[in-house]
Amino acid sequence: MPGKAIPKINWLELLSFDKFVHASMFFVEQILLMRALISLNEKAFFKLNYKWVSVLFCVAYGGSLEIMQYYIFSERSGDVLDFIANSTGCLIGLFVFKPLTKKIKYLN
Repeated sequence: MPGKAIPKINWLELLSFDKFVHASMFFVEQILLMRALISLNEKAFFKLNYKWVSVLFCVAYGGSLEIMQYYIFSERSGDVLDFIANSTGCLIGLFVFKPLTKKIKYLN
C-alpha cells in the first residue's frame, strides 16, 4: 500500500466534545450492564464473568452502531474515532466500577 493511501488520523479529534459524549454514554452503559449482570443468579455464567461479558457486549454494540451508521443510515456517518471513544468509555467503566461500588451504595 502506498504511503499516500494510508488514512490520516488527527489524534486531537479524540479530545473533541463529541468524543467525550460517546465515551460518557458507553461508560454509563458499562457500569449499568455490570451492575445488572452481578444481580443475576449466583451460578449464572454471566454473573461469574460479568466483567468480560459486559466489555465484549459494549464494544460489539459500539462497533455495530458505527457499522450501521456507515452502511445503512443515510443521514449518519460511521467513524473509527467514535468507535475508539465508545470502547474507551467501556474500558474506563470497567476499571472504575469497583471504586464506584464502594462509594455509591446503590451499585452494591
